Amino acid sequence: MALVAGLLVGSLVVWLFTRGRVHDPQADDPDQVAERVPAGVSDVLSALSSSAVLVGPDGAILESTPQARALGLVRGSRLLAPPLVKMVRDVREDGEIRSAELEFKRGGTGSVEVVISARVAPLGDGLVVIVAEDLTAARRVEATRRDFVANVSHELKTPIGAVALLAEALEGAADDPQAVHRFAARLSVESQRLSDLVQQIIDLSRLQADDPLANTEPVDIDDVIQAAIDRCRVDAERRDIAVTVGGEHGCKVAGSRDQLIVAVGNLVENAIIYSDTGARVAVAASRVSRGGVEAVEITVSDNGIGISRSDLERIFERFYRVDFGRSRANGGTGLGLAIVKHIAAAHGGDVSVWSQLGQGSTFTINLPVPVVADRFAHGPSDHDQPLRDSRAPSDAEPAPSRTTQPQEIVR
Repeated sequence: MALVAGLLVGSLVVWLFTRGRVHDPQADDPDQVAERVPAGVSDVLSALSSSAVLVGPDGAILESTPQARALGLVRGSRLLAPPLVKMVRDVREDGEIRSAELEFKRGGTGSVEVVISARVAPLGDGLVVIVAEDLTAARRVEATRRDFVANVSHELKTPIGAVALLAEALEGAADDPQAVHRFAARLSVESQRLSDLVQQIIDLSRLQADDPLANTEPVDIDDVIQAAIDRCRVDAERRDIAVTVGGEHGCKVAGSRDQLIVAVGNLVENAIIYSDTGARVAVAASRVSRGGVEAVEITVSDNGIGISRSDLERIFERFYRVDFGRSRANGGTGLGLAIVKHIAAAHGGDVSVWSQLGQGSTFTINLPVPVVADRFAHGPSDHDQPLRDSRAPSDAEPAPSRTTQPQEIVR
């Protein structure tokens, strides 16, 4: 990238000087701004994919690309990034080309941190050109990856250390059958926790490499919900929690059936974990249309412990757990909701949450419905008509209602 930017700047410098540009004494007149920019320079700058800025002898911006303005490098005739202002001044003083990686607030005083790779070069007659590449997203991905590796290492140490200690305890309690039984049970729990964590890390890695919209298939949401509930049936029965299914039938989207089962299954599993014995969990689907955008909403509601306002902002972060003690006791890894968020986004949708402490939570996956998703390979159907927001209140749903009457109860 730096090499390409350098070649572009070098080519621009050579081109300008081969044009034999002659300085006009009247160029400092504000009315002659257009004459300050050599003929053809605007065309060269506009052809660049990078952010580019042409600075005049008095520090005013003569030309800037849309990318530079969107990045917050300039506003009107001012250069806003303080580090760039200093680089331009230094280049103008000694005529040396400078390159640097810079961090600054977008717009000079904003709250968004921007990272760029900038190259500043003199063009003669006091003109200076800036070519910059936006590295913000790349640095954010790098930081996320670094944090993810650190979190994985930390999370793996706990069950691995527990397994090692329990194995040592088993060896020392060989003559005590009751102690052996107790340690063996704990060893089984920790090994299962380790297995679940590794599996979810594998699932997340696989999801990041798989685009469900690259090879879409018609997905029956009724089938997704039933398969997701089946995954959690044993846990629901063990805790005597009723799982009710309501809402509209026949909803379809385009995407990956397996991924959507994982997403809904994770939400149902969390609802069971964070509900008290004998509680109820409601799952429903409905067709909605907002602003002309047709979508299917899948909601999972519970009347469990709820989530505090401060935690709501972080629950979709990897490895973040709201109730550390309860999630540990039930084998929670802190990856479930991160996976849900990724799957929803990969399908062009999103996931949201409503919750209050002591009242429960409602998670909603919103999935857009492409026009072709309702036709598939079987020709027109009733679903070809515009979708309606036909959600109706539900007597069975413990949190703010999003379903019709429940159709099935699983205990």
